[in-house]
Amino acid sequence: MRVDLFDFELPSENIALRPARPRDSARLLGVPREGAFRDLSVLDLPSLLNPGDVLVFNDTRVIPAQLEGRRGDARIGATLHKRIDLRRWQAFVRNGKRLREGDEIRFGAGVTALAEGRFADGSWTLFFPGDEPVEVLLERAGQMPLPPYIAGKRPTDEQDRQDYQTMFAAKDGAVAAPTASLHFTPRLMEAVAERGIRTETLTLHVGAGTFLPVKADDTQDHQMHAEWGTIDAATADRLNAARANGNRVVAVGTTSLRLLESATGEDNIIRPFEGDTAIFITPGYRFRAIDGLMTNFHLPKSTLFMLVSALMGLERMQAAYAHAIAQGYRFYSYGDSSLLLPD
Repeated sequence: MRVDLFDFELPSENIALRPARPRDSARLLGVPREGAFRDLSVLDLPSLLNPGDVLVFNDTRVIPAQLEGRRGDARIGATLHKRIDLRRWQAFVRNGKRLREGDEIRFGAGVTALAEGRFADGSWTLFFPGDEPVEVLLERAGQMPLPPYIAGKRPTDEQDRQDYQTMFAAKDGAVAAPTASLHFTPRLMEAVAERGIRTETLTLHVGAGTFLPVKADDTQDHQMHAEWGTIDAATADRLNAARANGNRVVAVGTTSLRLLESATGEDNIIRPFEGDTAIFITPGYRFRAIDGLMTNFHLPKSTLFMLVSALMGLERMQAAYAHAIAQGYRFYSYGDSSLLLPD
């Protein structure tokens, strides 16, 4: 499909630079397959679901993967994207043309990395020497990797270390937050439980490439970056049982959805999964694992806007986004949310 079909105009004032406080006070746009949109609050979520439905969360934890350093007199910026092994990460590098294989980058606070090799897409393998775990080095020298549409308008600060982390964060490895889960609080989770809605968790270490606009003219020419994820056998069994019982599986965030769909076969059975996924969902895709999606509002021409258009229909999502813009909804990572229920 032509990528320009997924473009839209977004006023800059609709881009959220800070999250709602409290988090669960954010707005929620109800989007059914047909009929009127509903302007709601995230706190209304339990009333929109049925007892026995299942919300699926991503328990990845964002690491401070944004690094600023120097190679000689050249300023080098690096955003770690995907772990290769214990001491190596694939990274998007700013000013990467100034790097050569074997160069040492000094990031300050005693943290250095060696540029080992360049990938075809321009990213680099960075090797962090020493005995300290790379996560410890990042805590010392790194910053939270806020998306460019936020970082370009204000500096990252200490508050972002809390704001850009979900209450479910448990397993280090993401370089972007599963942002739909940012809205959840203990108060909201209590209401979810009281309604009889069940919850499950999986892990997908979100990479920086997930949120990048598509630069190709046609979706078939776009190459997704792989991300690592896992679903254990017990979780897969419980999700399959819920669906077999007529209950809905609602992914909280596109990260949860993409891993669930990656783990599900043509027979609609969710199976245990551990490994990389580079699934790219566009209109025409047949969903196998999920019955609904809670998600924030996405960038024009992004793979995530293509995903929600595959779930609900392109015209329906264009209308939903036009409604959200007109009603002053806040967009992107720190913005408001939506509940998409295709059936």
